Amino acid sequence: MFTISPHPSLLLLSLWFQSTQGRCVFDEVQQSVRVVTPVTGSSPTKHIEVSDSLAVFPASEQIGAFRWTRGTSLQYLQPQRTRGQAMTDMAPIRISTWIPQESVPLSEVDRERLDSAINQTVRIVSGLLSVRHIPGPLLLSRDINKYCKFIWRNASAANYNRCGRANGSYRNETCLDVVIPDEHLRGCAVFHHPDSPISAEFRREGAGLDNTDFLLYLHIQNSRRCSTEPSMLAYAAHCQTDPQGRPLAGTVVICREQLRQERYRHETTVQVLIHELFHVLGFSRTLFNTWRDCFHTRQAGMGCLPHGRVTNLDDTGHMRIYTQSVVRALQEHLNSTDPQLGGPLENVVHTTYYIHFYDYDADSGGLSSHWEARVLLGSIMTAALGEPSTVQIDHMTLAALQDTGWYSANFSRAQSLVWGQGSMFK
Repeated sequence: MFTISPHPSLLLLSLWFQSTQGRCVFDEVQQSVRVVTPVTGSSPTKHIEVSDSLAVFPASEQIGAFRWTRGTSLQYLQPQRTRGQAMTDMAPIRISTWIPQESVPLSEVDRERLDSAINQTVRIVSGLLSVRHIPGPLLLSRDINKYCKFIWRNASAANYNRCGRANGSYRNETCLDVVIPDEHLRGCAVFHHPDSPISAEFRREGAGLDNTDFLLYLHIQNSRRCSTEPSMLAYAAHCQTDPQGRPLAGTVVICREQLRQERYRHETTVQVLIHELFHVLGFSRTLFNTWRDCFHTRQAGMGCLPHGRVTNLDDTGHMRIYTQSVVRALQEHLNSTDPQLGGPLENVVHTTYYIHFYDYDADSGGLSSHWEARVLLGSIMTAALGEPSTVQIDHMTLAALQDTGWYSANFSRAQSLVWGQGSMFK
């Protein structure tokens, strides 16, 4: 008498069907957010005030202690670099988190649970991704199309792309419904003449955030999205990028009810937060066309050129990411040399094992911000995460984040996927 043990991939599939979380709605949410990028051209923050002719310099040129005036912050800081250190040094990404005052209050117990999950999430991601550190405080940009009624558009003017007339009804900047504190924002000025260096300060510069490469707003809510989709734990979007396209700030909305003791699962919460953080750091269809090719350079972010388009259809009509690290990672996973093995993105509609999945996140072009689960089941970046023991921070996902050109990934910490390993299944 003997028994036949099921293949590990089949066990994984069974566990995944039994315990999938709600589908990620990142693409839908990100589509609703206006992303702010610094205006190209002369800096609008270094100016002379008309009232008193005092020079006001950007906060990036100031040296001061980290301070907060509103909200609650959780900081995971590393020793601050000195000004003499090279900007090209890659080091673990420094992520600061901020819980706004408008978030739903938490009990002490629930807050401790959340703090523990956030702390672990940030430690894991900082151990996986390195970045060129931002020298001095991180300051986010104001949206010139919000605070300005008229912008100088003559490219030959000294104040090209600067504000010529202020919007008197301008109030604030937001990041997925979070009001960004003025302390986190650059100042802005109005230049009343296209060629005069004299300007009037419209908003004063904030202190910024020291020891920070990315700012994550954590908004605890009983939002309509949380109410209508009871299985949802969190959703996210990025709202600010630097001139090279790297996200500098984003918001994760955490559904309040999911933090209550009867529903809370620490491992699940950490994995969902990592998933959403990977999205806002760059694994996003809205950022694919801003990824930079650093494959032939010595360091990420130095001498890198825009990839252009990194996604394309294969011979079967499946959308894939074709960047060198991603292609190599999938070839190794499937034990194949097929050059068409780009990273498979989730199809708009497909049928698998008699179960129908409809990717509401994908647009009409079939572009999604998730891996195709038929090929990469168990990856942290599929649209629905299964039982925590089956979810892996896989080599493919780290390869994609490295191929953004903004990060260096620590592949020694990648976890192996069981599903499809060593097979020719595409």
